[in-house]
Amino acid sequence: MQLSLDTVLLRLLAATFLGTLIGWERESKNKPAGLRKHMLVGLGSAAFFLISIEFTLGPLKDAKGISPDPTRIFQGIITGIGFLGAGAIIQGNKDVTGLTTGAGIWLAGGIGLACGGGYYAIAVITTLITLFVLVLAGWLERRSPKKDDPDTDQSP
Repeated sequence: MQLSLDTVLLRLLAATFLGTLIGWERESKNKPAGLRKHMLVGLGSAAFFLISIEFTLGPLKDAKGISPDPTRIFQGIITGIGFLGAGAIIQGNKDVTGLTTGAGIWLAGGIGLACGGGYYAIAVITTLITLFVLVLAGWLERRSPKKDDPDTDQSP
């Protein structure tokens, strides 16, 4: 049994769309990894998971001496996306930037995996929570006193 073309298309489009939402938020903040990168990470994660499912349900299903495990693909995807996220992190003289963008890339991969597996509720809820965190936390951070600001020093 293999997945129908409609199912494959829906899962790939859902992963791309949800990655788009996170990428759009990053793009609107002029971050190094924006719209297209998040879209591609979501799409790629879903595609690799779908390929794993197809192999498990198709040619490897009855292969002698082989026990296919589609969840093993997660290990490679999560590691690879972690590497991409690390590429978004830049260390300067006093600070490190890009950690949030790196985490967004990693989450887009997880959302893509959820879509690839057909777990749309998990994917949508994760996307909404991610957007909530990016928008609300960003808003709160802009209004919080900065450590370097001498006007906010609380020492006696």
